[in-house]
Amino acid sequence: MELEDFTESNAPTDGGEGFQKENKRLLDIPINGTVMIKAGSMVAYTGDMTFTGKSSAEGGLTGFVKEAVSSEGTPIMEAEGQGHLYVAERGKKVQVLELDADESISVSGDDVLAFESAVDYEINTIDSLSGAAAGGLTNVYLSGPGEIAITTHGDPLVMTPPVFTDPDATVAWSTNLSPSVATNKTFEIGQTSGEAIQMEFTGSEGFVVIQPHEEGGQGQ
Repeated sequence: MELEDFTESNAPTDGGEGFQKENKRLLDIPINGTVMIKAGSMVAYTGDMTFTGKSSAEGGLTGFVKEAVSSEGTPIMEAEGQGHLYVAERGKKVQVLELDADESISVSGDDVLAFESAVDYEINTIDSLSGAAAGGLTNVYLSGPGEIAITTHGDPLVMTPPVFTDPDATVAWSTNLSPSVATNKTFEIGQTSGEAIQMEFTGSEGFVVIQPHEEGGQGQ
């Protein structure tokens, strides 16, 4: 490919409002004010931008476990300014969702990428999963209205409970669900596989989002 063709075919897309996927793994956020992003996810920006860590009770952040979500020790950053902000997370696919005023979702802290500042958020620790799963320790509860962006390794699968899931492969679930920890004894004989610990979602309403990848597993 000629250099000119390469630069033209991979240039940012002009126009549009709200969260825009430049490709499957890169999100463009036009900003004229503030937006919340996962710490460490910024890959580039244009215009004037400042970034502030949000590791206190501001924004309804509770139960925060240091370094549970990002190596910086601050799970969420506020980006403020005017321009375009480009965010990505380890080559994972970006999923953009629109939450209505009466809608909310619980997302694994490892899979939150960005959300509009109008979206209410609360960060909690799932105590029953502490020490049991690398990717299932901290969850971010997001309430609309507003746009949010989450990331998945590969294409997600959305399931209806009742269902058992691997905590390291569990991306998100509807907030009307309250997962509990289950132990499958069939995995305990002769092996120490992480599959012995599972998340159990009961009932017949709501949804659970899983991905074909274990955050804390091999091959990451």
